[in-house]
Amino acid sequence: MLKKTDLLDLLAKHQTDFPEEAAFRQQVEEFLLRNDEFWQRTTLEGHITGSAWVLHPAGGSVLLIHHKKLDRWLQPGGHVDETDETVAQTAFRELAEECGLSNASLLSPQLFDVDVHEIPARGNEPAHLHYDLRFIFQAETAMLDANLLEVKNIRWVPLAELTGAETEQSIRRMALKTVEGNF
Repeated sequence: MLKKTDLLDLLAKHQTDFPEEAAFRQQVEEFLLRNDEFWQRTTLEGHITGSAWVLHPAGGSVLLIHHKKLDRWLQPGGHVDETDETVAQTAFRELAEECGLSNASLLSPQLFDVDVHEIPARGNEPAHLHYDLRFIFQAETAMLDANLLEVKNIRWVPLAELTGAETEQSIRRMALKTVEGNF
């Protein structure tokens, strides 16, 4: 099970040149300090999630999924399970579940990116926040196998396509960090 102290330590060590990400880091720290059930989906304010920013084995591209419920292209990731001891494990498990990619290497145990975003209400679930902790991985193979129960599609996207102003800021920020070698 995740330990709050481990997450606070990860956040304290995370440095960023992006002001919005620094604000997200502070927001996640404050959320953790006021919530003991920080990873539970039943915490109505929101919960910690883990995501994987995955580099193509040959470099130059990253893996994105077309999220079924949100109808957007995003990095693989999702909710913490009780068996996850770290959020990096959450990110890796979600990568395997969503993309069939179980042979990727974690490039750093430190956070790659931090984001907070709203998830819209759906059914009986109210709108809430995902306090997303992101880790960078390198795929060992380009072979993918989409879990079509969770995603509409998956693909390798050239980093050059993701660094422009038209790209959603969260994805653009990670693409810029990758191009600049900030990991």
